[in-house]
Amino acid sequence: MEIFIAPLSVIEPSDRLAAIWTLKIMKIAQVAPLWEQVPPTTYGGTELVVSRLTDELVRRGHDVTLFASGDSQTLARLEAGSPRALRWDKDIKEHVMYELLHASEVYQRAGEFDIIHSHVGVWALALASMVSTPTVHTLHGTFTADNSKVYRQHSSLNYISISDSQRLLNINYAATVYNGISVDKFPFFEKPQDPPYLAFLGRFSPEKGPHHAIAIAKQTGWKLKMAGKVDVVDKKFFDQEIAPHIDGKQIEFLGELNHAEKAELLGNAAITLFPITWCEPFGLVMAESMAVGTPVIAMNLGSVPEVIANGETGFVCQSYDEMAKMIPKALELSRQKCREHVETKFSVSKMVDGYEAVYEKIAVERNFRTWLNSAFRNSLEAIVPLNR
Repeated sequence: MEIFIAPLSVIEPSDRLAAIWTLKIMKIAQVAPLWEQVPPTTYGGTELVVSRLTDELVRRGHDVTLFASGDSQTLARLEAGSPRALRWDKDIKEHVMYELLHASEVYQRAGEFDIIHSHVGVWALALASMVSTPTVHTLHGTFTADNSKVYRQHSSLNYISISDSQRLLNINYAATVYNGISVDKFPFFEKPQDPPYLAFLGRFSPEKGPHHAIAIAKQTGWKLKMAGKVDVVDKKFFDQEIAPHIDGKQIEFLGELNHAEKAELLGNAAITLFPITWCEPFGLVMAESMAVGTPVIAMNLGSVPEVIANGETGFVCQSYDEMAKMIPKALELSRQKCREHVETKFSVSKMVDGYEAVYEKIAVERNFRTWLNSAFRNSLEAIVPLNR
């Protein structure tokens, strides 16, 4: 007897059971890195996105559990993987052990959830393959020669890219969902401060290009205000390439800033510089700058042309020299259009809409396959007695 099971893709939605085709309320596990608390007090783009996503899912009625550091603040149920953010806990010497315990706890409880949403990269991949609860993996970083081997080994899992430019590896991308920010938490600045200045906000590392921001400021004679964190691994770079140029006059270093200070720095700036040297997966600071009304001048790498509306909310440049030359033109751009661009494309609501659509598609298909297998098994059990 030959049996043919039609692929799920060719079965029309109208033919599926209504109960498994439309999911309303889901039990969702959000898994955040332990390095920073959720939301972060200063630097931490991934943790900020996780915070906004988690809280909005709760507001929409979902049953959400957030696996994060114990000092995190959330509307969801919090399960602590460490007493506090590993970055600040000097008593913990082997961070990797807590990351392992964190991931293990999530997947030991996988049966409690309809969907697991991982933001921890490769840590979750092997475990996700061992449970029936589907996992969505948001790719917050870049692919390297080493981590690409792990992703290729688990290429069939459900991955979410945060920009189309990030899709450099041949794996299963369920969707691209841009990061979103709470636009209402960013005050709009109708005009920059006088005297005007350029702003740089980000981690002080070679790939973020703070040394290029300094060079642009010196080339053009503009004042530059810089803020962000200096990781231990980047201290030598900071000491050699950044610190010697900080004079407190033309080049000013403000250290790490909280949300209000960050909004003030960006909002009062005439232009924000984004002189990266790598393929940025998203670049949250671009959206934050445009949200307060400040246009962005950036290098054409990674997600930049997807985030900036070239010629309207900033300029996408091919060289650092071109970035310097675009400053006069950027001053003519509408700050209101910058704000509207973010409201339209990069709001928390739009981001959560995107993730909900992915959750539902994956959960429904899983439920349908479960139902189909059960129906097929029941049919076989009904047939077998007749053949005896």
